[in-house]
Amino acid sequence: MNNPASASGNNDKTKIPVFQFEEETHDFGSITDGEKIQYAFKFKNVGTGDLVIRSANGSCGCTVPEWPHEPVPPGGSGVINITFNSAGKHGMQHKTVTLISNTVPNTKVLTITGEVTNADGTVTKNEEGH
Repeated sequence: MNNPASASGNNDKTKIPVFQFEEETHDFGSITDGEKIQYAFKFKNVGTGDLVIRSANGSCGCTVPEWPHEPVPPGGSGVINITFNSAGKHGMQHKTVTLISNTVPNTKVLTITGEVTNADGTVTKNEEGH
């Protein structure tokens, strides 16, 4: 029987996309203040429905994600590219990118960590990690 209160006409719960990342955390090690680094988080859709990433948001303006805007079919793969700009950052860094998608649960958090040093290799203490 149809449920008129459902948000969509599709009640097929068997077509569920599932993220499978090679890794969800990356430590970029030590970099010099002002360097921009990039990292590619590779994933596969191991579910039974098309995977759609609705948005990807960095924890601050220094962490910028790029993601596939087309649906990733079951068995398909994709890449979330993250660029971190270390300009003005000091000491240990812990940055995240939150993906919003049609998976269950609908959020996935990717993390990059590392230490930003001065040009001479010394570390300035980081007040808040932002």
